[in-house]
Amino acid sequence: MDAKRIAILGSTGSIGVKALEVVRAHPNRYRVLGLAAGRNTGLLRKQIRDFKPIAVAVQDQDLVLELKRELGGDDSPLLLYGNEGYIKIATLEEVDTVISAITGAAGLLPTYEAIKAGKHIALANKETMVMAGPLVMSEAENRGVPILPIDSEHSAIFQALQGHPRADLNRVILTASGGPFVDMSLDEMKSVSPAQALDHPNWSMGAKISIDSATLMNKGLEAIEAKWLFKLEMHQIGILIHPQSIVHSMVEYKDGSILAQLAVPDMTIPISYALSFPRHLETSLPPLKLEEVGTLTFREPEMDKFRCLELALKAADTGDSMPAVLNGANEVAVAAFMEGRIGFLDIPKLIEKTMGAHDPHPINSIEAVIEADRWARKKAEKVLTR
Repeated sequence: MDAKRIAILGSTGSIGVKALEVVRAHPNRYRVLGLAAGRNTGLLRKQIRDFKPIAVAVQDQDLVLELKRELGGDDSPLLLYGNEGYIKIATLEEVDTVISAITGAAGLLPTYEAIKAGKHIALANKETMVMAGPLVMSEAENRGVPILPIDSEHSAIFQALQGHPRADLNRVILTASGGPFVDMSLDEMKSVSPAQALDHPNWSMGAKISIDSATLMNKGLEAIEAKWLFKLEMHQIGILIHPQSIVHSMVEYKDGSILAQLAVPDMTIPISYALSFPRHLETSLPPLKLEEVGTLTFREPEMDKFRCLELALKAADTGDSMPAVLNGANEVAVAAFMEGRIGFLDIPKLIEKTMGAHDPHPINSIEAVIEADRWARKKAEKVLTR
């Protein structure tokens, strides 16, 4: 069996690190040829030495010079930087599979270009689907490119759909842990700090996705992603708070049957499945012991407490350019909260004001998506400085 040749966009982030663990566990199945990272050159150097990719991209040219000095040797990979570098990694001729795990809107262009180049996509960057879902899915279908989800929720849905006629599907149910503030009152949430918001009770994730989980924006983005990834209408997507994070999502069929995927909360499983589909390969994780988990609970999210979720669902209903504006405004708001410029409950206020100022328009091209994103960021920054 030929080894799958992989490029990882976001190799030093939480998903990238886990993906490399999966590769390390199955050296005969996978070979890493490309790595793309941001500014964490310390970790990246170790990854280069361990996996010996042929090409590497970082955020800017200064980091390329730093890596050249520190790596040395004739076997140093091709070193690239910036958006052009990320796109080059995503479209390397020798690569057949791209793991898209760059955080935020920055992952859109490299992922889209990878699809155009005919690469198989293992998708962890939900913003790609939120901003440009119809364009991305159309391009993937035209080129016969599979997009396999890495998000635990979408992986669960994907697994529960296997072997069942699509016509029998009634709806999907995304589960959400609720984050660290699920049992707090709205008044208590006014004064929470970035450190508290980053302290997720069940998952170890990057900063941006941890804040999105705390606001439940993450679940709204996942609902939009599910719409496009699984060709659903928004009324076919339910959301339930499930604090134990054992049921990763469910699919309800027309006869009333509900199929759920259960596992310990660890991203190794969905990453491994996206790379090995249709196989379920052995991992180093302990088995799920339901007798030790105990009670599993589910309840509806409180929209008055988690306005970001409400805004995301509103953006999905509006459609056109509004989801891209939602995402751009959210990225500005999360950054502002992390920098101490606004409070936790100001995040949805900033997003709502930005969305309220936007006149939605059709998204016909990736350039139109990028322009909507640019407008949203500029508008959100203006709102911030008032």
